[in-house]
Amino acid sequence: MSQTFAIGIDIGGTNTDLGLVRSDGECLTRLNFPTTDCTTADTFVERLCAAIGELLEKSGSPTLLGIGIGAPNGNSLTGCIEEASNLPQLSNLPLKQILEERLHLPVAVGNDANAAALGEMVYGGAKDLQDFVTITLGTGVGSGIVINRRLLLGVHGNAGEIGHSILVPDGRLCSCGRRGCVEEYASARGICKTFAELRQAKGSYNGMLDGFADNQLSPKLIAEAAQQGDALSIETFERTGYYLGLACANVVSHLAPQKIFLMGGPTQAGSLLMNPTRKSFDDNLLSIYKSQVEIELTHLRSNDAAILGAAALINL
Repeated sequence: MSQTFAIGIDIGGTNTDLGLVRSDGECLTRLNFPTTDCTTADTFVERLCAAIGELLEKSGSPTLLGIGIGAPNGNSLTGCIEEASNLPQLSNLPLKQILEERLHLPVAVGNDANAAALGEMVYGGAKDLQDFVTITLGTGVGSGIVINRRLLLGVHGNAGEIGHSILVPDGRLCSCGRRGCVEEYASARGICKTFAELRQAKGSYNGMLDGFADNQLSPKLIAEAAQQGDALSIETFERTGYYLGLACANVVSHLAPQKIFLMGGPTQAGSLLMNPTRKSFDDNLLSIYKSQVEIELTHLRSNDAAILGAAALINL
């Protein structure tokens, strides 16, 4: 069977990544540009169209099925980016309509976490699953829910905000304005906050990250320190895994999926995060679901996952 092609675009708060994706999930050509350079919606659209043209030129101008776009608060029902807090210049931008009129190609816009779920279903570990959940750990916590091989969107297209489920009543203040959301404890930002809180509570700390201020921390730094035996860094991942496993157990109570897939930068910590997450998950799982649901890392290559997810919006 001949291969088909789609362009996958991941719009992030820092960079926008584009890739030409073959129907077997191979990302053949890719490029990116800084989203932050585009201070208005018009400049972003112009830069995006230029990047699409450049990508096609580099790829030999293949025949396309269309363009899939994953973006924070991308709404697949309206084709708009809606009220994206980290991309205010793109809020309420009817991107699907604009690009279809300019490029004369089918365009699909979706929430970036929903796109990740579709990517897992089309190209990754959920090819043979009917019901699963993906949870994306990054600056925030996103999620995509697939039931009977259909993405759960809800009446307004924005269902599945697991990251904004309240996990700790009266806990940390979240960017959504509420307190104690999963995002504040399981995201990259949450990991750094946990380390900072543990360090402050300890009073004296002479560990490997002693010279780093709170605003210089990253999950990668904390993971590297933990791998070299730094006790506070190890405790940080144990605490993070506890919260993440608890959140996943709650997800199972609502949705009873076959699997939960985790993806995103913090998962690069591997067993440091996964072992306490699985323990907490098992400890907090409702008994009727014991041994029925697995937590796995995404089967998608980390460098291509967001682009593949976006392309899956078209390649379904």
